[in-house]
Amino acid sequence: MSVLGTESRPLRVAIVGAGPSGFYVADSLFRAKIPVVVDAFDRLPTPYGLLRGGVAPDHQQMKTVGKYYEKVALTPGFSFFGNVKVGQDLTVEELKLHYDAVVFTCGAETDRRLGIEGEDLPGSETATAFVGWYNGHPDHQAHSFDLNAERIVIIGQGNVAIDVARILAKTPAELKVSDITEHALHALAKSRVKEIVLVGRRGPVQSAFTELEIKELGELEDCDIFVNPADIELNAASQQELDEPSNNKARKNVAVLREFAPRPLHGKSKKIVVKYFASPVAILGNGKVESIVVEKNRLEGEAGNQKAVGTGETETLSCQMVLRSVGYKGVSIPGVPFEERKGVFPNQGGRITENGAVVPGLYCSGWIKRGPSGVLGSNKPDGAATVEALLADMAHLTPCVNPHTESVLSLLSSRHVAVVSFDDWKKLDAEELRRGVELGKPREKFTHIVDMLAFLGKPVSSEVAYVSK
Repeated sequence: MSVLGTESRPLRVAIVGAGPSGFYVADSLFRAKIPVVVDAFDRLPTPYGLLRGGVAPDHQQMKTVGKYYEKVALTPGFSFFGNVKVGQDLTVEELKLHYDAVVFTCGAETDRRLGIEGEDLPGSETATAFVGWYNGHPDHQAHSFDLNAERIVIIGQGNVAIDVARILAKTPAELKVSDITEHALHALAKSRVKEIVLVGRRGPVQSAFTELEIKELGELEDCDIFVNPADIELNAASQQELDEPSNNKARKNVAVLREFAPRPLHGKSKKIVVKYFASPVAILGNGKVESIVVEKNRLEGEAGNQKAVGTGETETLSCQMVLRSVGYKGVSIPGVPFEERKGVFPNQGGRITENGAVVPGLYCSGWIKRGPSGVLGSNKPDGAATVEALLADMAHLTPCVNPHTESVLSLLSSRHVAVVSFDDWKKLDAEELRRGVELGKPREKFTHIVDMLAFLGKPVSSEVAYVSK
């Protein structure tokens, strides 16, 4: 039997999901300094996942990490296969026939629900859909948002919620220098939004956002920010949390909020309100969102484990749109164990498990492994830990029976799947940059898969995925 990880038989690894987590896994595999073949599959024709479709368009500096991912992609032994949906175009069992190990880095693609009355009224939307819409993600281009709303309530206070509030509050001139899509830019320029309310169920010490994100809300050209000074008065347990030496993030956040609280309103055209100690209990409206009912909370419990407990006192906020940003869940893939409640693949240190037993050859990393937590860079040590487990198992992995990528491509071709290579992506990338220059912005993205395939000269009909029998 061939020894894996040798010149005569390189280790073959399939990565499912070519976002940041996938690239960190690939990088860790190459850093192991063993002969390895890494084939990364993504359901979209474009790589980079959340870096492209999730990071705010006005955070261009953050997107420079794409150069690092590109360097990984150009490493000998790496291949990108876009526009391939694992579980549909290729089964997991077929991957196992061609790869010694499969690492799932497919993230958390769907939203958690509030579970309250009126959640599905028109005008009640997910922040994920809104972010995807203005970022040009193909999944969300058919979605429309009625920006005639004068007040928008955002449920949640993580970085995504802050991003959404900032994009809604910025002027067209501020957004013009970003890579926001032109159709979103034009729609936002015509919006009637005057007030954006960010609702959090706990207090400022427990805020999920980071200092840089919240600080930006106080630097907007034509938007005031309001923080109720009473919300910054901490109970004993919150003060204890704040004083914890390791809680530097909370101290920075609270310092910014304390700077905001005494600020006078300057009569700018828009206002962001940061509202603490409130939980949504119902969304009301006759055929569309007209208001939201929130219950006032108090914090109970020990420092580090405080829970928001409803007081029974409610407040009704008139609004015309609700954007829900309360967390994300992974989605299942046929052939892979799935933990429905948590929305992750059950695992032990990155080794996928079923009923507590490790499934040989299947691994995971990123949000599908640990849930939606951290920032992009958090996936780097996570990926390294999964690769460490994989390499520790290498001597015990069963070598795949068909160690040839060409066979995978032949299989996809027989199913009329238009596979997009990394070279193809570079053509798309160059065209987006060119279009951006014409518009005076960093890039103008392709927003529809059919347009990407048509530009590459690939049969558009192949976008219709083959379902394996």
